[in-house]
Amino acid sequence: MVSIATYLFNPSYHLKIAHYLLLLFLASSYLHTSVNSCLDEERRALLAFKEDVIDPSGRLSSWVGLDCCQWKGISCNNSTGRVEMMNLRNAYMYTLSAFDGEWDEMEYSSLGGKINPSLLSLKYLNHLDLSWNDFQGISIPEFFGQIKTLKYLNLSSASFGGEIPTHLGNLSNLNYLDLSEESDNSLLELPSENLNWLSRLSSLKYLNLKGLDLSGIRVSWLNVVNMLPFLVELHLSSCQIQSLPPLSPANFSLASLLILDVSCNDLKFPFPEWFFNLINLRKLDLSGNSLSGPFPSGFESFKSLEHLDLSFNSLESQIPKLVGSFCNLKILNLARNQFDGGIQELLGGLSSCPNSVLESLDLSSNMLQSKLPASLGMLHNLKFLNLYDNNMNGSIPESLGQLSQLVHLDLSFNPWEGFLTEAHFINLPRLKDFALGRVDPNPILPIPLTFKVSYDWVPPFMLHKLNIGYCKVGPAFGVWLQSQTELLFVKLHGTEISDSIPEDWFLKISSQAHYMDLSHNQIHGKLPLQLKFPNALFLDLSHNQLRGPLPLWSGDNVIQFRLETNSFSGPIPLNLGQKFPKLESLHFAENHFNSTIPPSIGNMKNLRTLSLRSNQLSGEFPRELSLLPDLMVLDVAYNNLSGKLPSSMGASVFLFSLTMNNNNLEGEIPLSLENCTSLRHIDLGDNKFTGKVPSWIGLNVPFVSILRLRSNCLSGHIPQQLCNLEYLYILDLALNSFSGTIPKCLNNLTAMKVAPYYSTAYDVYMNYHQQTTVMKGRELQYNTSLMYVKSIDLSANSLAGEIPEEISSLVLLHNLNLSMNQLSGGIPLEIGNLVQLENLDLSLNQLSGQIPQSLSSLTFLSYMNVSYNNLSGRIPSGNQLQTLIDSSIYEGNPLLCGSPLSTACSEDGNPTAKDPKDNDNEDGHDELWFFVSLVLGFIVGFWGVCGTLVLKKSWRYAYFQWFDTIKDKAKLAIAVKVLGRFQRNF
Repeated sequence: MVSIATYLFNPSYHLKIAHYLLLLFLASSYLHTSVNSCLDEERRALLAFKEDVIDPSGRLSSWVGLDCCQWKGISCNNSTGRVEMMNLRNAYMYTLSAFDGEWDEMEYSSLGGKINPSLLSLKYLNHLDLSWNDFQGISIPEFFGQIKTLKYLNLSSASFGGEIPTHLGNLSNLNYLDLSEESDNSLLELPSENLNWLSRLSSLKYLNLKGLDLSGIRVSWLNVVNMLPFLVELHLSSCQIQSLPPLSPANFSLASLLILDVSCNDLKFPFPEWFFNLINLRKLDLSGNSLSGPFPSGFESFKSLEHLDLSFNSLESQIPKLVGSFCNLKILNLARNQFDGGIQELLGGLSSCPNSVLESLDLSSNMLQSKLPASLGMLHNLKFLNLYDNNMNGSIPESLGQLSQLVHLDLSFNPWEGFLTEAHFINLPRLKDFALGRVDPNPILPIPLTFKVSYDWVPPFMLHKLNIGYCKVGPAFGVWLQSQTELLFVKLHGTEISDSIPEDWFLKISSQAHYMDLSHNQIHGKLPLQLKFPNALFLDLSHNQLRGPLPLWSGDNVIQFRLETNSFSGPIPLNLGQKFPKLESLHFAENHFNSTIPPSIGNMKNLRTLSLRSNQLSGEFPRELSLLPDLMVLDVAYNNLSGKLPSSMGASVFLFSLTMNNNNLEGEIPLSLENCTSLRHIDLGDNKFTGKVPSWIGLNVPFVSILRLRSNCLSGHIPQQLCNLEYLYILDLALNSFSGTIPKCLNNLTAMKVAPYYSTAYDVYMNYHQQTTVMKGRELQYNTSLMYVKSIDLSANSLAGEIPEEISSLVLLHNLNLSMNQLSGGIPLEIGNLVQLENLDLSLNQLSGQIPQSLSSLTFLSYMNVSYNNLSGRIPSGNQLQTLIDSSIYEGNPLLCGSPLSTACSEDGNPTAKDPKDNDNEDGHDELWFFVSLVLGFIVGFWGVCGTLVLKKSWRYAYFQWFDTIKDKAKLAIAVKVLGRFQRNF
């Protein structure tokens, strides 16, 4: 055996050891280099890609240095250092509830520009994700079909355009392909000929073509999909599919399909036989189609189904038991259908499954009736329960409190009765979202639920979302409410709370809540002056009894702030505009604010609605507010504003409603308002405006539907341009100084003849307004019914000429007031065509002729006044006219006769005196009483004056002195008149 010393002192051995160590060092260095830094060729390829990409937010700013494996979005193989993954998905994705700020963030962080073919140098790339970016309609590069190592390709919602290149069919290793588009206007198009290129993706397991139009494909999409042997997940949502094509059973190879999504198409029953052979399906989404009729019995073949979505269809009749075949069901969504009856059988069937696994049940927006059965408590795994918007009634069973896994519970918009007690919540420790009640009071529905819990009850749950509307929760903020300190969404709307807000609870909630609505209660007291709402988007404390100065709150993200209908007083803070920089809607109406309008509100560049009506605000309207670029609704009515409107009014082309009535504004209506081409509602009434009605109304602003300029100092003629307003249905120019004639072209006001179409946005803004209209001799307020009132009021002006016959064509007119003018001629004979007329006032004019018989055909007429004209003849009778028995509506027309006047009519329809033979006794009494009263009057008058002068000396001297003065003045006047006439003659 060789000793150790031999090796220790052998130089050749030492040399070999050194050589091996050197080789080991070099090998380790090479491995270290290969693992921790990418190949130079791939690094240059990535940099070339970066150079052609537009990156406004700097998402690729980390792409510097030699080690590209450390760059953001790049992943390399741990052994070889080769680039295998490019994940450049935009983190800010589209959502239906996205606000403008989120849209801006999404666009800002999107990649765009061109895609460099240098990616072909990434020889081992198997994962490429460019989804949710914005490539602005450029075509998908054909060279993608040459990256044959790809297993994952996601180009969804990236705004690619043009035809999908058939070269993608060369990617035989592809497992995952997503070409979907979330928006309704996809830029991508499938190849017009066929989808045969898809059939070459033999390894495909996931395919998503959402949003692509399959209706124009010549070869059936099903035949192509059926050739993908390993496909397990297929998404064809919003592909305009109208039917499922037939398929021969011999060629059926989709048995491996686990997930099928054909939602948002136009599918109808019946389905072909192959569909029910998909027995391995785990998820089936048929929502948003045109399915009708009862629940299909053929669905019982899907015994492995875990997720079934049939929402947003027209399914009807009762929901079946779903026994046996659906015991694996975890998610069942039948929302937005027309199911009726009860749900006892459904819940009984599901609860009879051994160890029911149902986790989510959505039956919202159907027509379900009856009571909620106690068997609900048997669904021990239920996490999500939504019964929103049905007709379920009766009391809610206490077995609800046994659903220990429940997280989301929505029972709102049902006519429940009775009480909710502590037993209903006793074992719901995981509950996070709870909704109950209605949005608005409805006297037709039964008395809503009442919370009957002890004041100091502490529930087992800690809610994140609480949504209760028009249920009795009050009168106090109980301990159970104060214990909910993790709320992100709180809505206690119309809950009869008549307490002050607990300050500690309010301070905690304000620091975290996104949504806060405590409106329509009787909450009183003062609010904390200093609070920040760092996360809040919506703040609503309106319609309460809060008082004191306006809180100096701030919220960088608040977009809607409502405090209207309270008793806040004092000034509006001057720096309000800096406190809420992103505000879109500000409602401070119906309070007692008594300052000027802060110019800083003009800093709220996103402001769309500003409501300050019914306060005590004074001073001039700030110029800064007139420059708001996106303002849609401006309401400062019923204040004490004065001065002229800024010449810059009209900066917002989106201005929808301008309401400034009942102030002290003066000057002419600004010409700059003609830039507001979207104006629908103009109310400048009850001010001191002068000048003429601008001709731009009807020319540049054609969509005006409400024009109210009453009670100003306007003059001139009524402009013919108003006849261009085909959407106009309220025209109020009363109490001004207009002269000339009524335009004959008023028959062009189409909205008073044919009901126009209104968009949803239009309805929303019309419902916002309170409009005062003079009808039936008094002021009436219209709110949500405003769009159904058609009115013309030109009263109290100096209009002359005849009433145009053309006005009789406005068949939807409810109110016509032309009183207190100088109109002459007759009442139009066809005025009876105004079949909807409720109010007609033609009093205090110079109208002549007979009252048209056509008025008797009106069945809605409840107020009429034609007094103080020169009308003659018999008063028409019949229908509504017989209910108008007040004779004062005809007085001042001595030539009128007939009921309800006491003047009778002769056979020719003229007034006639009463027959003296029939009234001898009555006339005799009248003459007797006339002479008696004459004598008594003379006696009282004579002695009342002369007797006083005889008895009181000072009065007698004063009387004769006054008489002498009058006599001297009379003599002087006669002398001057005679002298003047003498001088003229000579």
